[in-house]
Formats: sequence, C-alpha cells, structure tokens
Amino acid sequence: MTQHNSTAPSRWKIAAAFAAIYIIWGSTYLGIRFAIETIPPFLMAGVRFLLAGAMLYGWARVRGAPRPLRVHWRSAAIIGALLLLGGNGGVTWGEQHIASGLAALLVATVPIWIAALDWLRPGGTRPDGPVIAGLLLGFVGILLLVGPGNLGGGEGNYTLGTLAVLGAAFSWALGSLYSKRAPLPGDALQGIGMEMLAGGVWLWLAGTLAGEWGQLNLGAISLRSGLALAYLTLFGSLVGFTAYVWLLRVVSPARAATYAYVNPVVAVFLGWALAGEELTPLTLVAAAVIIAGVVITTTYRAQPRVAAEQQSTV
Repeated sequence: MTQHNSTAPSRWKIAAAFAAIYIIWGSTYLGIRFAIETIPPFLMAGVRFLLAGAMLYGWARVRGAPRPLRVHWRSAAIIGALLLLGGNGGVTWGEQHIASGLAALLVATVPIWIAALDWLRPGGTRPDGPVIAGLLLGFVGILLLVGPGNLGGGEGNYTLGTLAVLGAAFSWALGSLYSKRAPLPGDALQGIGMEMLAGGVWLWLAGTLAGEWGQLNLGAISLRSGLALAYLTLFGSLVGFTAYVWLLRVVSPARAATYAYVNPVVAVFLGWALAGEELTPLTLVAAAVIIAGVVITTTYRAQPRVAAEQQSTV
C-alpha cells in the first residue's frame, strides 16, 4: 500500500508530521470534552466531520480527482457508520460521563481489537506468541481500568460512558478491517473526505433520533466550546489526517502507527493539566499495561499493513 518517495523528505517535515499526529490527535480528546460542554455530542461531531469532509472532498476534486462511483459512496457510507458514528460518535457521547484521559486509554486498545478480530474472522491470521501476549496485556489493562470494582464508582453514568467508549474502539476496529478491502477511490484524501461526509450525515441522524436539536441553543454555546469545535475541525480532522496520510507514503507503516500508543499519554497529561482530571495510581498502572500491550501488538503483527491503515477516532 505504501510506497516510499524516491526523494527522501527532510527530517523536519517528518518530525512536524509526527508532532501533528502525536500532539494534535492526542489533544482532541480534551477538545471533545470542551466542545460538548455546551453543544450536544452527536450534532457537534456531525458539524465537525461535515465541514472537514466537504473541504477535503472539494480540494480533491479541484486537484483533478475523478467523480467517485456509486460503489465508492456505498463503501464510504459503511466506513463512516463504523468509524465516525460508532467510533468517534461513541467516544464523543461517552465523554459526557468519563474523563477525556480515560477515553483515550480505552481507545488505545483499537490495535488490540483489530488483531483479535483479524484472528477470529474466517480465514483470519493467527497471531504469534508476542502478539497473543500483547492482546492479553491489553485486556488486563482494560480490566484494571473498568473492572467490576470501578464500574460503579464514577460520577454520573460512568458505566454507560465507559461501555460506550469501549464499543467505539470495537466499532473502529471493525471499520478498519472493512476499509482494508472496501472499494474506494484511488485518491486517498478524496476517500477520507467522502467517509467524513457520510459519517457527518450518520452523526446528525443519530443526533436527530436522540432529540439533540431540541437541546441545541446557539445562544448558549460558550466561547470555549466554539473554539474547541473549530480546533477539532481544522486541526484534528484536516491537519491530523493529512499528516497521517502523508506519513504513510514516506515512512514504514509500523512507524506511522506509533500514534496509537503516544496519543493516550498526551491525552491523559492534558486532561490532568488543563481540565483537572484525576490521576490515580491505578489509572497510571493500567495506562502502562495497555500501552505496553499496544506496543507489542503493533510491533509484532504478522500483517502490519492492518495497523497502518488505522486512523484516529478523534
């Protein structure tokens, strides 16, 4: 899938792209928390992806990308439902009830879910010993975070929020596996734009069914929520995705996939530093276990291409 350019890009460009997917994507969890303070979650996410998708799709067409086929739109609709409605939408809704750092740690399990699903599907790839060890470590970390003793102990609807984010990680894993074989346009940015447009429509439909239009009060939207939405749209979606797609062309897939275990570290730190989210010893231990499991799973995957085709749910 990934071809290295004949002319190697400068180190500072590669460093800037990694900084974008490490720091910007890691910060989007806190951005989501701020955005949904005064904007209903599904409608907020829908606006974000409709705007970003329109810009990416429009830019691709201006650059000469051909009109996509109906089968391409069908694939985009399925991927948008799995990645953006189930994945990002689940995270956004769940962050009403759990800390942004905890959400990021749960989302960090996506490579683990992908490895497990790829193993269980018909004709799937059986992981070797190190990958199995990484899978087990990841699930131990989840149990430490959301075990029976913790599920009942949070403020608000902690249990439902936690399950929503775990379901989001699972949905993202399904979407990642599906997108690997789905017929999509040859232009990567055009395909991402189509997925964002489809996902934005799904999210607005979910918001409509959840009665969020009745909860939306434009006059009550705070400056912090508005700025967070703009940040998520311009930086989280456009800059982050563009940097990631470019990295897939110039570095190895395994190296590009390292965002999966850097993002939660950034998110946990920012949640603690800027939002006063609590950092307990158990959370730190669980974070170390989950990240270790993700590192092992990503590093030793028999088919690293799957890990490389992930995209951040935020």
